[in-house]
Amino acid sequence: MTGATAGTDLPIAAVERDTGLSKDTLRVWERRYGFPQPVRDAFDERLYPSEQVERLRLIARLLGAGQRPGRVVPLSLAELQQLLLDSAPVATHPPLTPELQAVLDLVRQHEVMALRRTLNQAVLRLGLGRFLTELLAPLNAQVGEAWVRGEIQVFEEHMYTESVTAVLRSALGSMASMPRPGRPRVLLATFPQESHMLGLLMAEITLVLEGCECVSLGAQTPVAEIVRAAQANRAQIVGLSFSPAFNAQLLQRGLQDLRSRLPADIEIWAGGSHPVLQRRPPEGVTPVPRLEDIGRLLALWSTGQPSPAPSA
Repeated sequence: MTGATAGTDLPIAAVERDTGLSKDTLRVWERRYGFPQPVRDAFDERLYPSEQVERLRLIARLLGAGQRPGRVVPLSLAELQQLLLDSAPVATHPPLTPELQAVLDLVRQHEVMALRRTLNQAVLRLGLGRFLTELLAPLNAQVGEAWVRGEIQVFEEHMYTESVTAVLRSALGSMASMPRPGRPRVLLATFPQESHMLGLLMAEITLVLEGCECVSLGAQTPVAEIVRAAQANRAQIVGLSFSPAFNAQLLQRGLQDLRSRLPADIEIWAGGSHPVLQRRPPEGVTPVPRLEDIGRLLALWSTGQPSPAPSA
């Protein structure tokens, strides 16, 4: 196909970063299923229209939930949205409150400055710890569900994420907390092809509030570099964050590889609601599905006890 529309189409590398689906996977699906159907630019490079990228993001989430490519790749956007809603577990987060609704309204109205001001005021009112667990965690879930239902667009979700990230980075930079005696040094990162940073940032703030010393490598760090950084920084825990759409096989292989390279006395904590972490986390890896689990796991770590999987 030809006829790319400037400004609305993404190159294959950007689609890989956005969805977590590898370039090879996208090319194989193109041949096998007839989707995606990229257009071509003047240099014959693949460009993916935004509506196709939106479908690919839903497909990635369904693959993470255990669906097979042959089942989901041919489906329309509406069918994918319905399947994702039907296959989602019963919501465990609180219902939509007036405060959450007000924030969602600001996202839909594209009131970026008002959104950031509202979030900053909530940080001051609740304190950073309560802001994360009582407001931001359920808000993230509501935004994700609104996107699945087609109630907000991709750019609006990105706008929300960037606004929250700016508020959290500002709050983290102003924290004067010193590491407490007996608390671990924690190295934080995400694997290659995991570009989502919000969960990692929320975990970092929670750990700092708990008195830990944190070193963050940011997103998309190769396993070998995580190992080198853990050794160089004398990390006692390596913390990783995974979005639900991250490729399940890459998650399993990556965690197994990392576990085999790190000494046994360095714990690996894997955060997020990825189905693999909920059903069958790799041996030697502690799943951390909720921010609230961090304090209890740190207490176990300080006593030298192994960290069991937190209850759902």
